[in-house]
Amino acid sequence: MSLDKTVASAAEAVADIPDGSLLAVGGFGLSGNPIQLIEALKEQGAKDLSIVSNNCGVDGWGLGILLGAGRISKMISSYVGENKEFARQYLEGELEVELVPQGTLAEKLRAGGAGIPAFYTRSGVGTQVADGGLPMKYHQDGTVAKASQPKDIRTFEMGRTGEKAYALEESIVTDFALVHAAVGDRHGNLVFNKATRQFAPPAAMSASVCIAQVERIVEPGEIDPDQVHLPGVYVHRIVEVGPDIEKPIEKRTVRTAPAGTEGEETR
Repeated sequence: MSLDKTVASAAEAVADIPDGSLLAVGGFGLSGNPIQLIEALKEQGAKDLSIVSNNCGVDGWGLGILLGAGRISKMISSYVGENKEFARQYLEGELEVELVPQGTLAEKLRAGGAGIPAFYTRSGVGTQVADGGLPMKYHQDGTVAKASQPKDIRTFEMGRTGEKAYALEESIVTDFALVHAAVGDRHGNLVFNKATRQFAPPAAMSASVCIAQVERIVEPGEIDPDQVHLPGVYVHRIVEVGPDIEKPIEKRTVRTAPAGTEGEETR
């Protein structure tokens, strides 16, 4: 692997992603969506993709672009409530969906990157997450075609809390990861901005090949080592997309303005 991991364009960065790939994609809501890489992947034409991501964007933006183009066959996600096309494809049997508690999903990715094949967690115990039976795919007539399987349950005593039940979760290792960062150097060291840091590092860690789009590329040594959020050892390709990319807001919440502040918007 070359120490200089920069590539000239998003199209070049995703050119070798084949049909049927398993991808981890960063983003939290619409924050930190690697939109240039997503758009380049749509143009590249890869299909039958399985994607691990906190959510699937919204209609026409983020991962919603690939979904709308019919390129995604399975989503492994935590939150899917903002995308009407997602709901349609899922309920009409076009899309397989594996729902995972949000913290568990992040840990499944992180653990996969750390070489840990599985772990036990309290999350989901006593629900269909652990007991099985969550609909993963429907037939066109609305009947369940595939449901989640029960997980292994064991009891452990941690500290002085007494014995409690824990569910076994298998870690996730992906073929590729697509992430967005604020700053990166040519060696692949990345700095994320606020909420973009939620899922991008574990997504990157889980992948055999991590591709990062960054707003600004700097020379090695310009990032203080204490400020590095993801070491370059996890990053294989990096492409600069500039700071003027579109950053939509998923939901605008507006309240009545206090006296004297009319016209100002609260987000």
